[in-house]
Amino acid sequence: MVGRHHIGRAWRLLAILILGFASGLPLALTGQAMQAWLTVDGVDLATIGFFGLVGIPYTFKFLWAPLMDRFELPWLGRRRGWLALTQFALGGLLWWMATLSPSATPQLFALAAVLVAFLSASQDVVVDAYRTDLLPEEERGLGASVHVFAYRLAMILSGGIALIWAGQWQSWPRVYGVMGTILMVCGALSLTLLPRVAGVSKPLDSDPRRELLGFAAMIAGVVAGYAVARQALVLAGLDPNDANKWIQLLFVLAEIACTLPLAYWLARRTGFETLNRSLNSYFAQNGAAAFLVLIILYKLGDAFAGSLTTPFLIKGMGFLQEEVGIANKVIGIWLTILGAFVGGLIMTRLSLYRALLVFGLLQLASNFGFYALALLGKGAWGSVQVPAFDWGIVALHTPAALDWLLLTVIAGENITGGMGTVAFVALLMALCNQRFSATHYALLSAFAAVGRIYVSPLSGVLSESIGWPAFFLFSIAIAAPGVVMVWWMRQALTALVRPVLPAGADD
Repeated sequence: MVGRHHIGRAWRLLAILILGFASGLPLALTGQAMQAWLTVDGVDLATIGFFGLVGIPYTFKFLWAPLMDRFELPWLGRRRGWLALTQFALGGLLWWMATLSPSATPQLFALAAVLVAFLSASQDVVVDAYRTDLLPEEERGLGASVHVFAYRLAMILSGGIALIWAGQWQSWPRVYGVMGTILMVCGALSLTLLPRVAGVSKPLDSDPRRELLGFAAMIAGVVAGYAVARQALVLAGLDPNDANKWIQLLFVLAEIACTLPLAYWLARRTGFETLNRSLNSYFAQNGAAAFLVLIILYKLGDAFAGSLTTPFLIKGMGFLQEEVGIANKVIGIWLTILGAFVGGLIMTRLSLYRALLVFGLLQLASNFGFYALALLGKGAWGSVQVPAFDWGIVALHTPAALDWLLLTVIAGENITGGMGTVAFVALLMALCNQRFSATHYALLSAFAAVGRIYVSPLSGVLSESIGWPAFFLFSIAIAAPGVVMVWWMRQALTALVRPVLPAGADD
């Protein structure tokens, strides 16, 4: 019986490993790797900041997550069917993106990036729901560590080794084509290896036509909100094509502020039942709104400091793509994995509240490293020589010297970030009701992505306006409210336990 328990746990963790890798791979391809492509293609810093908005689907994914809770694809179940579909579609989209040029066709390139982000966010909805449904209470901390390990391992590939490949091959399109192929392989693994989830409640018995009508009305609300906000600013005498980046930023923020409430109102009015019931279920919890504020604030300083790391290191500090790939995306992400495992081990002895508080303080302190790098500059502490290496598909043919200060900053930021992420993922899983796990986790992780997505255009404009040292001091200041919020909610966090539902049908 004990052996069967260990085998079952190993199989569950293997599933988390595969899906964590598939989930982490596309993120850098619409984030840091894409920023490197844009940077070497000669795109200006403020425009690169605006390109960060292609990740908007990550913050709206809870709006279509109910469809993934409500509808099942044939034969594979509610979770595995959506997983295979999104992964195969992602592979195809990355192949298409590889045929485009960000400088020659910027609008089409941005559209492709948005679609990749949409499918990546959709994949995350199912991965997060599957992990939440699959793991019993006592395995949450370990499962979060395995997920972070696999997620960051994928980011080493798409965000670190990709930069080395791009330098070797002198071709970002070739890199994106390879990443598309890898995601196709992940889709095949999802079809064949993932276990079904026992004990997951059945989808709601609601009218599918009304569900789809509600979703269509919600999309109409997004379009209408965008148009209303844009026209209101035009009538106020502002030009959306103004060369002033602050005016452009105002248009973007106003459009976002209008679309979400209007879309939500129309969804409720037209009877988008799964969305309505799942959101009602979440907000029935004590402190539900306060938890959403905590989720936004907890990683905000970290997101702000990291939003333009690649342009900062390449354009601001003068590091080569290969140097950034090795230091920030390979060594750095391995250190994140180390931080995640250390954080997971600490959480076996530490309550969720104490872990969030301690790791949050460490995250805040790590931002001082970027401030020091911006102030002192490249070479302030000397460098360490890295010999040429050739691992077949990954090679650095000329010796490179890595900056000691850069390595120290990357170490501090990534180790503390990994620790904070483990506690953060455990918090999100604890807040989910299994009946609506896809929608609940999508809602919570969408709020978590607010900082990462929406600070990007502000970061680009702000860094150009005030300079890098002041920019990183600002990131430290906005990290403090998240730590204060953890302390203020200490009683609610201490009492937080995910409800256990009776067994139902398989996924």
